[in-house]
Amino acid sequence: MTVTTIERFILDNQPAYASGELTNLLYDLALAAKIIAHKTNRAGLIDILGEAGAINVQGESQQKLDIYANQIMRQLCDHTGRLCLMISEEQEDPIHIPERYRKGSYVLVFDPLDGSSNIDVNVSIGTIFGIYRCLDEAQRGRLEDALQPPGDLVAAGYVLYGASTMMVYSAGNGVHGFTLNPEYGEFLLSHPNLVLPEPPAYFSVNSSYYSRWSPGVQQFVDWLQGREADSPRLSARYIGSLVADFHRNLLRGGIFCYPAEDERDEGKLRLLYEAGPLAFLIDQAGGYASNGRRPILEITPTQPHQRTALFIGNRGLVERLEAFIRQDDGASTQ
Repeated sequence: MTVTTIERFILDNQPAYASGELTNLLYDLALAAKIIAHKTNRAGLIDILGEAGAINVQGESQQKLDIYANQIMRQLCDHTGRLCLMISEEQEDPIHIPERYRKGSYVLVFDPLDGSSNIDVNVSIGTIFGIYRCLDEAQRGRLEDALQPPGDLVAAGYVLYGASTMMVYSAGNGVHGFTLNPEYGEFLLSHPNLVLPEPPAYFSVNSSYYSRWSPGVQQFVDWLQGREADSPRLSARYIGSLVADFHRNLLRGGIFCYPAEDERDEGKLRLLYEAGPLAFLIDQAGGYASNGRRPILEITPTQPHQRTALFIGNRGLVERLEAFIRQDDGASTQ
């Protein structure tokens, strides 16, 4: 049996344009994942469980592990000479590289610990990241370098902290998954060349918000649940942790939905460091991501913490959702 470590895989599969910075940055993120995984696995045993008592830029309670994961990502990446800028969910302002360190060629955007409200009930959580090229090599790092459409990402991925720890990433050459072997302390290639299976198996949506959705989204969810003759009759699975729901659907096929609502018409999920990186991954796996009216990959953020609706998964399912919304839009204009 051939054993391939994540370091070996990254080196052997680095894009032609990569000079080593991108390769090393991906391995930096793998190291951060190991450290965060070590803490999440011990969350119930040490005083790191629970709320930290602060509120992040999104108005959400910061968990102690949120803060820890954010610090780890910063400390492992701010001094390496690989980045010109970082954007984190946990910080309102961009994270500039200290002047004493060399500026690199890439921008890192990340959600250090997605689904952290599930920490106290021992449900899977995750880290999401995306990597852009710095637009102006002469500048030390500007907000404009991060505000690029997800279609311009050079790499993206996530880490799932669950029954085992997995890191899944793409640098534009397919989607590949690695499982952390705790005996060796190393990520080993376990899921090469992931492609969304057909037919899909699951749909994931919080149906308790049904009354807050537009008629087009309601009709689509009705269709998913078998209330139309041509329904795909998928099984419902919803964890409420974006990385966990996305990961299951990536492996089994399906669609994850987080629609806009009456009082939150822009959606809830963040475009830059949640929806964008996952849209890049799903595209590489043969799927599609949309806000309901246009591809996520084509949307240029106007500010770091911009929100969006998200429908992501097998292409046929997402395109059917878009058709329901177009039909509703057409009816409302008549």
